[in-house]
Amino acid sequence: MVEQQFKQTEIGLIPDDWELLLFSDLFTFLSTASYSRSELDENSYTGYIHYGDIHTRIGYHLDTNEFVSGRITDDKLKTYPYLKQGDLVIADASEDYTGVGKGFEVINNPEVPVISGLHTFLAREKGKKFALGFKGYFHSNPLIKKQYDALATGLKVYSLSKSVFNKIHIPIPPLPEQQAIAEALTHTDEWVESLENLIAKKRLIKQGAMQQLLIPKSDWDSRRLGEMADIYTGSKNNQDKIENGNYPFFVRSQKVERIDSYSFDGEAILVPGEGNLGSIFHYVNEKFDFHQRVYKISNFNGVCGRFLFWYFQMYFGSHAMKNTVKATVDSIRLPTLQEFVIHYPLYEQQISIATILSDIDSEIAALEQKLNKVQQIKQGMMQELLTGRIRLIEAHNKEQQAKPRKSTAKP
Repeated sequence: MVEQQFKQTEIGLIPDDWELLLFSDLFTFLSTASYSRSELDENSYTGYIHYGDIHTRIGYHLDTNEFVSGRITDDKLKTYPYLKQGDLVIADASEDYTGVGKGFEVINNPEVPVISGLHTFLAREKGKKFALGFKGYFHSNPLIKKQYDALATGLKVYSLSKSVFNKIHIPIPPLPEQQAIAEALTHTDEWVESLENLIAKKRLIKQGAMQQLLIPKSDWDSRRLGEMADIYTGSKNNQDKIENGNYPFFVRSQKVERIDSYSFDGEAILVPGEGNLGSIFHYVNEKFDFHQRVYKISNFNGVCGRFLFWYFQMYFGSHAMKNTVKATVDSIRLPTLQEFVIHYPLYEQQISIATILSDIDSEIAALEQKLNKVQQIKQGMMQELLTGRIRLIEAHNKEQQAKPRKSTAKP
């Protein structure tokens, strides 16, 4: 890292050895495919870029992270250019400003022909101003995103036209610095990806463990939940929450709010009475308060609270949807909870099962926390490296080190 002087430009301060060029000076737009969703076929062998969060790696479905194909005839395919190494694929629209203009650079040619389409722009570099890999990151430069925000149009969906893109100013570091930035951010992306893969693997392990451990055995007993615990709703509303309050406040969402009052102190399971039924459960063993449409299950009789919490995650969703009350949103009434049948082993076995599943869950939570920190690190790196506030100029450093130094020894 070296100290650097800055110069004032149309878009703000950039290092004095960086260039500032228009998008139109750097890229040519090529044609992209437009086709109906009925033309898509996972069993075909023709690749395409799917609409969505397009920073996902080339050749992968944006939702499932699996390679996908489009059922497009060869004749139609040949009317569009194949993606090449170094091409930039850009989202032309997004539901918010953070996604519009987002793009990724093709680093490796896919094994099958791939074209760009469905709300994307394909930009091919005119000259050799960019190091391979850098084009996938420059859109995250705050000085560029600021231009996107100012020029994007639309209400529910924000978009940028080709003519608008051509007016965007791009700050361009020297090639050695671009390469250093791309390598640093790529390593961080790989770190993020490895953590995401590990979390996904742990979740599969957790799901398999739940299915194995929570399937009722022949020697298990069963009772209705109403016979095993007290169940009632809270008395608070959403407006009662207080930022940085002293106690947890459970509302009808996965997010736990805060509040300065508490109505219960002890072990309990919290289940929303409406909304995302069967997908939101909280286990708590402390002072807390809860919403008037959230059920508190407590004072357990003959069942371990943590075991019951995992049993709920496994089985309550289907029970709730079978007995839901159809209104503006799906909701459940008290009898639906009271009549929920719990199958359970001996108390010691319940504790063992709950401990195994809770340990896996703790591992996942720790990995998610680590992933969040790495993502914050990456965000900070982009803020600093892409604006030139921190410089990675390995070539400059080597050149300085190679220069002969004047002798300071006295004759």
